[in-house]
Amino acid sequence: MCGRYAITLAPEAMAQMFDAAPANDLPPVPNFNVCPTVQVATVRSADGVRSLAPMRWGFVPHWYKTLSDGPLLINARAETLAEKPAFRAAARARRCLIPASGYYEWTKDADGKRLPWYIQPADETALVFAAIWQDWEVDGAQLRTCAIVTTQAQGAMAKIHHRMPVILRPEDWPLWLGETGHGAARLMQPAPEGRLRWHRVASEVNSNRASGPQLIRLL
Repeated sequence: MCGRYAITLAPEAMAQMFDAAPANDLPPVPNFNVCPTVQVATVRSADGVRSLAPMRWGFVPHWYKTLSDGPLLINARAETLAEKPAFRAAARARRCLIPASGYYEWTKDADGKRLPWYIQPADETALVFAAIWQDWEVDGAQLRTCAIVTTQAQGAMAKIHHRMPVILRPEDWPLWLGETGHGAARLMQPAPEGRLRWHRVASEVNSNRASGPQLIRLL
């Protein structure tokens, strides 16, 4: 799963990386504790033109009458993405990318205490998560929402958590965004061994109100 992440890339750097037109209302960066329900930077493509714009992290199916009408859908499982009523239309036609610098997962010690880990690219480049999006509207108000696609973790990563976000390489972005035809399902694989590294961080990040670069420092 992916329930918290960090982003330090400036909007200009993200726009250049994705060759995307940036919106004027992108969320502020750096943010070392991006939490569900906040606005996050996303990349989508329409007619081959990419845009970098904010969406609410927390996918809201069209049948929800309120934002809290059902579970908070921050992740979508790759294995059932094409089958779940909430996600299947988005899986076909509304796929997007979410850039990140790293993300957090938790293990537990013998006493049940939650121990946070910060997971980042081994080569210190950016992470790009596969995601899906959905417009939700009620009483004339419209909200664009998204969820991060996750898959089964493998190898050493599985010792931290059994799930992980689907992480896409630059050569995968056009296919995921629907720019180069069909077959995006084959991209929903765990990151290869050695692609990521991780270290323990202080329990301060256990609070969704915590902020600052100290959250990602080696404990």
